[in-house]
Amino acid sequence: MTNLERMIALADEFFDVKNDPEQIAVDERVREQLLAIHPATLGEVSDGNGPIAWMLVIPTTHQIMQRFLSKEIGERKLLDETPVPSRYDAVYLCSALVLPEHRGKGIAKSLAVRAVRAIMNDHPVGELFYWAFSNEGKRLAESIARQAYLPLHGRTP
Repeated sequence: MTNLERMIALADEFFDVKNDPEQIAVDERVREQLLAIHPATLGEVSDGNGPIAWMLVIPTTHQIMQRFLSKEIGERKLLDETPVPSRYDAVYLCSALVLPEHRGKGIAKSLAVRAVRAIMNDHPVGELFYWAFSNEGKRLAESIARQAYLPLHGRTP
């Protein structure tokens, strides 16, 4: 199985987007939508055998963030309602996936911090938010927020 096939299987297993229409399933249309928001929304680290890590962050507005945190909208609506172009003041730490043998090396954190900083160079970002599917995801979000010196808000399951 290639790294790409393993990453796709990992995403399918962990997020189960096929059974949850509220979540974002990244296809070519979604990729274009994300890149129109900001080129740093998608990140990847590859080795000679393909991707070993994927990261997705979405800059948006404080108002959309509040609607997401209060469970008024899901991920899909968050993405669809994020205006393009706009001035973004919040960043959603959407997802990070790393193949098991590459975990614990700071790859996801490095990808996300680099993306958040790139977005902050272009927009007045003042806060981060997340919806953790795991304790590792929550710890990653907290670590990214500390490194970016930004307050962090979490959505409960």
